[in-house]
Amino acid sequence: MKIIIVDDHELIREGLRKVTARESDIEVIGEASNSDELFELLDKHEVDIVILDISMPGRSGIDIITDIKIKAPDTKILMHTMHPEDRFAVQALKAGASGYITKNNASKLLIAALRKICEGRKYISSNLAEQLATELEMNYEKPLHESLSTREFEVMRLLAQGKAVRDIAEILSISANTVSSYRARILEKMRMKTNAEIIRYAVENKLII
Repeated sequence: MKIIIVDDHELIREGLRKVTARESDIEVIGEASNSDELFELLDKHEVDIVILDISMPGRSGIDIITDIKIKAPDTKILMHTMHPEDRFAVQALKAGASGYITKNNASKLLIAALRKICEGRKYISSNLAEQLATELEMNYEKPLHESLSTREFEVMRLLAQGKAVRDIAEILSISANTVSSYRARILEKMRMKTNAEIIRYAVENKLII
């Protein structure tokens, strides 16, 4: 199993490397601290799994999941983050991730998660699985942001960070008109009228990384 570790903190990368080093069939072929370094590695190596942090300089982990799947369709993604599952796990899985673990449980769950994902299955914690099952049983009203597509969620978070339409267009390599269209759909789906409401919602739900 060949993996790449992506995290902007060297100590975290070192810790993950130590956990995987105990397994004879897992090889860390590279480390990256941001998305640019990750894509350079993907240009050079065939990889089974990318262990990906959400909070990184520039584009976040969730923002680049789609790009990873385009560049390396067979590469699976395990999100490894400090953010609780109830905030980002569903969006990460919708975007194309194969699993989600939090850093406080990484030393216990990492190897099991990697093996399950490598087999082509999804990995979520028992707590998240129970939460999702409960929501299905109760027809629970999901948070507004879970109604957004992956790209709409990207745009929503960038708007919540106070970025202008032209800046978002540059970050996501799309036109300003396309960003404006996404913004209109976001406001409609989330039943809002202004960017200020988006910002307040993102802050209250801790969606700004």
